[in-house]
Amino acid sequence: MSDLVIAIDGPAGSGKSTVARAVAHALGWSFLDTGAMYRAVTCEALARGVDVADEAAMATVAAHVTLTTLPRVTVDGRDVEDEIRTEPVNLAVSIVAANPLVRQSMVTRQREIAAAQPVGTVVEGRDITTVVFPEATLKVFLTASLDERAARRGEEGVDSVARRDRADSTREASPLRRADDALVLDTTGRNVKDVVEEIVQCLKTRQSN
Repeated sequence: MSDLVIAIDGPAGSGKSTVARAVAHALGWSFLDTGAMYRAVTCEALARGVDVADEAAMATVAAHVTLTTLPRVTVDGRDVEDEIRTEPVNLAVSIVAANPLVRQSMVTRQREIAAAQPVGTVVEGRDITTVVFPEATLKVFLTASLDERAARRGEEGVDSVARRDRADSTREASPLRRADDALVLDTTGRNVKDVVEEIVQCLKTRQSN
C-alpha cells in the first residue's frame, strides 16, 4: 500500500478529471474521481425516487450502495456512466454534495480506496486538498475562465456552471476553497500535456527536496 497522493481541486470544468487521469497515467498511479461518486449517489437516489433534500434518506443511500469509478462508473453493479452526466443529476448533485452525512460517508470511502492502492493515487474533486487529503504529497488547484469551463461542460452552459460554483463555494459542509499550499494552475487555453508535465515536474521537485 502507498501513502503517496496527488490531490487536485478546482471548480466545475477546470479540467480536474482530464488532468488527473492523465497524471495518473503518466506516473503509473491509480486514479479516483470523487465527483463521479457524488453523481453516482445522486443518480441512484433519483432512480429510487428518494428526495435528495432529505438528509437522512440520502445518508442511507450513500452508506449502502456499492460504487466503482473505473473503468466506468457503476452503482451496485449497474453502469451509470452516461446517466450521471444528465441534466437531472446536474441539477441535484449540488444538494447531495452539500449533505454533511453523505460527505462523511464518501470521505471515508475515498481515504480507504487510496490507502488500499499499491502505488500512489491521483484524487480529484472539490475538497480533496482541504478536507479529504490535507496532508497530500502534492496539492493542485486548477482553475479556468467561466466561459471556457462552460464550453468544456457541453450542454450545461454558463448559468449551470456558475450555479454550481456558487453552491460548491458556499455550502457549509466542505466548501470548495484553495488550500494555502496548493500549486495553482490556470488551464485556460492550455493543453492537457503541458499541465500534466508541470504537475509531474512539481512532484519530482517536492520528492527530491
